Amino acid sequence: MKPQMIIFDYGQTLIDETRFDGIKGAEAVLDKCVKNPNHITAEEIQQLANEIDLESGRYNPKNPHLCITEIHNYQFQNYLYEYFGLERMVSPLELETVFWDAYAPGVPTRNISTLLEFLKEHDIRTAVISNISFSGQALYNRINSLLPNNHFEFIIASSEYVFRKPHKKIFEIALKKAKLEAKDVWYCGDNVLCDIAGAQKANLSAVWYKGACRNSFLNPKEKYIEINDWLELINLLEEL
Repeated sequence: MKPQMIIFDYGQTLIDETRFDGIKGAEAVLDKCVKNPNHITAEEIQQLANEIDLESGRYNPKNPHLCITEIHNYQFQNYLYEYFGLERMVSPLELETVFWDAYAPGVPTRNISTLLEFLKEHDIRTAVISNISFSGQALYNRINSLLPNNHFEFIIASSEYVFRKPHKKIFEIALKKAKLEAKDVWYCGDNVLCDIAGAQKANLSAVWYKGACRNSFLNPKEKYIEINDWLELINLLEEL
């Protein structure tokens, strides 16, 4: 049965973030966003950021998907920069945007614009759920900048909704916002644990997008759709 809505993950699904470099991000913040009376270096900032990530459970490279609640980036950056006596000269949103743009530049995944246009033409609604500590506004701005012709009804950032995928509650709030039942919704993502297993736990149909997938050593345990290019999803929908 053709879905009434398809919800997408953000990173490596809608947008391929081509690198992740905290030093580059910190350098951009020091250059554009703060006064630095103590001459703190980007390396010092990144070292503390790594410590906070580990101690808070925000991110652990050995177990990157175990945390099911989110810490908002505004709280994180308040501690990080005030610890070093850095004086913010811009809004929290501008600061995190400057950091993000330097830390993880992004480009649309191959043929995603074609898919989104197809879905609009065929009256299949679209939305986004992302595990992300950046603010919902920053995520909204980035998606609309990189995919300006999208028609997403809503964009859910875990930073604004407490829960992270694979917790079913973040999928459930999306269903509430869409006013749909799980059987009517497909969820597309690249991450087996967060996206595919999470969607399955919430009873959504799961689509594993592998086009920009960098961690494909795991395989989903339950039924799912696997695609390597968004054109494959168009073909599948046309057959329904």
